[in-house]
Amino acid sequence: MTPEHALLTLVLFAAFVDGAKDDREREHIRRFAESLGQDEPELPRLYQNVLLKRVTVADAAAALTDKGQRQLAYEMAVVVCDADGRQCDAERRFLSELKTLLQLDDDTHSRDVDRHANALAETAPVPVTPSAASIAPGRGAVDDAELEKRILNAAILNGALELLPQSWASIAIIPLQLRLVYGIGKANGYELDQGHIKEFLATVGVGLTSQYIEQFGRKLMGGLLGAMVGKTVGKLGGAATGMAFSFAGTYALGHIAKRYYGGGRTMDTGTLQAEFQRLLEPARRLQGQYLPQIRQRAASLDAAQVMSLVRGTP
Repeated sequence: MTPEHALLTLVLFAAFVDGAKDDREREHIRRFAESLGQDEPELPRLYQNVLLKRVTVADAAAALTDKGQRQLAYEMAVVVCDADGRQCDAERRFLSELKTLLQLDDDTHSRDVDRHANALAETAPVPVTPSAASIAPGRGAVDDAELEKRILNAAILNGALELLPQSWASIAIIPLQLRLVYGIGKANGYELDQGHIKEFLATVGVGLTSQYIEQFGRKLMGGLLGAMVGKTVGKLGGAATGMAFSFAGTYALGHIAKRYYGGGRTMDTGTLQAEFQRLLEPARRLQGQYLPQIRQRAASLDAAQVMSLVRGTP
């Protein structure tokens, strides 16, 4: 098993360890594995091996002999386990076992990953009451130019987060996407809760866990493993895969939310998904135009600022 395959195997184990991934998430991950399988035939097999338990966590961990690779594997697993919020018991047990297998029990770097990642994942960016009754339709005074600016700034910020040296910084991207949709809904007179927004993201095709699976998978299969181990700000800035879901996904998400809530929530599921996919291509082209601003934003961010941004404080 190559280091790339071992890393992806551990990420897939992390994705499925809680047993709670819904069919949309599983289908998104399956489609991603098959799409990369055209160039990397082993990837669909890795996906099946994990689901059918033909391979173990210990097998994959043993294939990572370099400490930098082991640290990266643990970071990636933490990011995936924290993707949908606070870790469940199964995820905590999995990460504890993985840390031991990777010989990182006394590793300072891994302890820092746990501390920062868990703090980010547990910070609720919007109300958490999962009740549709909290969604109160109405029409507010909408400043279209202000919403456009908000969407672009959010996309630049999330693109910048992907360039930070710490993989756990990626955990902030989904809460910031939730906050963006919340703000767009509120501007249009809808008071949204976190449960509704997560459902909206899943409906349009922005999975919580699958976003990270796709991000890591494209980097690893694109031969960026060496750059990911001990990466520095801007080191991956030339790689479009590094910001595929962070900039472009956030930009497209903001615009589909703007249309949906601005239009009175009349789009059906098929229309939402089709429109989101249509918006992704121009968003990917746009990210190249804003790459200098993305890099500049990344250079100004630190852990404290990332935490404040997720909390919605200055």
